[in-house]
This record gives sequence, C-alpha cells and structure tokens, in this order.
Amino acid sequence: MKRPALWSVVLVAGLLSGCGSAGSGSSSGTADGRLVVWDWKSGEETAASYIEQAKADFAARHPDVKVEFVAQPFDQYYTLLGTAIQAGKGPDVMLFNGGGQIRDRADALLPLDEYVTGDRQRLAGWEAFTAKGKTYAAPVTLQGHPLYYNKALYEEAGLDPDRPATTWREFTDDCEAITEATDASCLSLGNKEGFGIQFFLSGLGPGVLTPREYDAWIAGDRDWNSPRVRRIFELWKEAGDAGLNNEGANSTALFNDAFALFQSGKAAHVVGLMSDVGHWKDFGEFLAPDDIGVMQAPRAEAGAEPVLPYDGGIGYAVAKWTKKPALAADLVRSLTSKDALQAFYADAGAVVSDTTVDVSDGGPALSAITSEIGAGKPALHVALSTETLDLMGRLSQQILSGSTGVDEALEQLADSDRKG
Repeated sequence: MKRPALWSVVLVAGLLSGCGSAGSGSSSGTADGRLVVWDWKSGEETAASYIEQAKADFAARHPDVKVEFVAQPFDQYYTLLGTAIQAGKGPDVMLFNGGGQIRDRADALLPLDEYVTGDRQRLAGWEAFTAKGKTYAAPVTLQGHPLYYNKALYEEAGLDPDRPATTWREFTDDCEAITEATDASCLSLGNKEGFGIQFFLSGLGPGVLTPREYDAWIAGDRDWNSPRVRRIFELWKEAGDAGLNNEGANSTALFNDAFALFQSGKAAHVVGLMSDVGHWKDFGEFLAPDDIGVMQAPRAEAGAEPVLPYDGGIGYAVAKWTKKPALAADLVRSLTSKDALQAFYADAGAVVSDTTVDVSDGGPALSAITSEIGAGKPALHVALSTETLDLMGRLSQQILSGSTGVDEALEQLADSDRKG
C-alpha cells in the first residue's frame, strides 16, 4: 500500500483527545454532529475523488454532520489503532485490511449485519471481514495475488508470451531460458519484512493444494505437516537455492522495491496485487499494457486446480464505542456506494467490491484478473492470524538463509496456528 509520510506515535494521545470515548464520560465524535474516520487511504492523491464522492453521498442524507478523515501512516496504523482500542476511545469509523487484522480486533467493533443487508448482493469480499458469523466491515476493494509476467522478456528469450507455463517444471525451464537470454531474474521477491512468503503462499499455493485441502485450510482445518503444505515451503526454499529470485531477497522490501524490479524489466515474474500498489495500473505506468501478462499458478502437484486467490481487500468498520452507531454505519454505506467505488477504480485502479462497476477500459491484464473472480477462492495467507503471519515471515527469512529447515519451520507454524 502506498504510505503517507511517517508521523510520530506520540501523536495518538492528541488524536484520541478529539475522538469518542466508551464509557469514559467524554463526548463522542458524533455528539457535536461530527464523525471521525481513521484510515491510511484518504491522504493519497489517487483516493481523493473516492473520498469526496463518499462524503457527498453521505452529506446528501446528513447535511448537518461533519465528517473528518484523519489519514494515518500505514506503517504505524495498527499500533495507533491498538492504543485507541486499549483506551476505549478513538474514531467512529476505521479502515481495516481483511483477514487477521480485523478478526484480531473484532471485540472492539460493532457488528454491521443489521445495517448492510441491502448491500450483500451488490458487494463481494464480505468473508474477509467476518468473525464468528458476524460482519465487522463493509468491503471497499477486492484484493488478490495474481502472478504477473513480462511478455517482452518472454519474447526476448524466444518463449511464446501467450502460452505461459502450466506446470512447475515448465515454469523453471522458462525461467532458465529467460535468465540465459536476458539480465532479468525469474522472480521478483521482497522478503525484508517477511511479507514475501505471504504472497508466495497465496500466489503459488493454488498450484500445490488439492481443492479439498485448499478449502479445509481456509475453513481453519489446516494440516501443516501434510505433504502438499510441506511442498509449498519446499518450493520456497527451492526457488531460493536455484537462484530464481532476485539477489538479496531477504533485504529487499516488498513495498515497493520488489515491484520496482518487475516493472523496470529486471525480473520476469512477480506475485503482485489486484488493487492498491504493485498491480496492473502501477505496472502500466512503466510497461506497455500489452506486455503485462497474468498467469495462473503453475501446477507443482497433480490434482491441484489453480484459481485466482482473492478476498475483500480493505473495508471500513464502526467502533463499538461510537455514540451513534446507525449514523456511523450509514457513513460506511456511503464509503461503499457505487459512485464512490467507480471513482476509486477510475483514479486508483482499485478492483472494487462492487462487481457491477465497469472495468472494461482497464486493459488486458485487468480483464484476465476479473475474468477469474467468479471461480476464485480466498487467499491462503489471509486465513492466518497476525501472530502466525509474523512468525511465518521470520521463519521464511531463515529458510532462505539456510538457518532453519522446512520441517522445523512447519512444526513451529503448526503450534502457532493451533494457539491462534
């Protein structure tokens, strides 16, 4: 995600002083006709029209309510939010990534089920914002992990750019041809923060797991010691040992250094995003749109049925401490209104949750992505808790460096996942 300039964490005290309180006696943001929103998107230029359209939609129904957006730095966002939750006061509405980030904080949020019934069919991606059968945010974008490839590098290596590999063996053969004919690495990988393994798991895991094992993983019935799960982590190690990755993957930031390697033609493939950054629109600023290919995960095991891995990307939630929950929930509905989401797609290239938004002008890469949404499944890493993801990041770095083996890493991950 694109990040605003860093703010100091100490600013949180001042920010909280102007927000609502849960039972502390101080007035909420809505008591004086005001709603406060925390996010990391409203400060971005490409999101300006989206925010303005959402505010206009809300103002048409609530002209006397002032909406104040406070753009937080993404790097510190969940730390600041955690401080607000501990204090029992903060913004009325807040932005979340889908998956563990919101599920781990569901106790501080208002279930939205009674407020969003009319939007259920129009929007996709709800599952990433649910916990224990309740919905805690409305999806704004869909976020997935397509495997992008550079068609121009394929042509330079004498490969057919319209026929990418369908098996892991074919993939590694193509990688060998590309590295011999060009100066590019096969894969662009950024694992400095431990994020690279998340993208690898979700982007390439569909080429390993059977549909049954995939569905069980998402449902929480995960066997970390199964041969196919082990195979995913063996591929992680194999890719590193075979030199498929760019040099210094463990010291390369995913956001945005790894994506820069791909879009500059220094890597032939990257597991990227559908929305935000490192996606088709970003890459199109540097690569010819017709040179941006999207391929399914190559099959590394028989019986795997590769699909597009995607979930709800980001969504707005309502704090449990807000004094006017219905009003705050109505602001969430404005933030997911069709006109607002249409603006978000047009300016930011977001693949929005409203699948009726026309994206036909997005080019061949986006067409390839959206054509797979109907058959897609949730991303594998999004099903994991933040604690397990943090551990997986550290262990993935150790696997690449050779200081930890795959079996040892899987044993620790299984233990963490059980506790989570």
